[in-house]
Amino acid sequence: MKIFRLSAVVLAAAFVALAVAALPSRLCFENGKNYVFYCGTSSKDCREVFAGDNAALTRLTLTDVFGESAEYDDFSLDEFLKSVNGRIVRREEGEGYVNYYCAADLPYSLMLDGVEINLHICVRDSGVKVASPIIFGGY
Repeated sequence: MKIFRLSAVVLAAAFVALAVAALPSRLCFENGKNYVFYCGTSSKDCREVFAGDNAALTRLTLTDVFGESAEYDDFSLDEFLKSVNGRIVRREEGEGYVNYYCAADLPYSLMLDGVEINLHICVRDSGVKVASPIIFGGY
């Protein structure tokens, strides 16, 4: 009986270790801060889940994710687009910000004015927020 319990504990520990090791690859954005998961079934019932210091672990606990976002202080638009194989589809500029709506190799998408978008980048003087498919909840 003790061997069975010990085996179960060892297997559970191995599973958790493998899951934690694999989790970072499940995130859309690397090295971002203020990571947020958008949960629900659509933008109509969107719930923002703030990940704190461990986005990978938070992601493990969520089942209804339909988007993700992160913020950056140091950001190169060209390098970032290259890292996600992205291209700008539409650009809009307002007072103090520039929004880029893009197509990229990311898992979430939505239709925006008849065009599939799966990356939204908002550039401001105070920093950059990126999201897939778009930024929900404002920025």
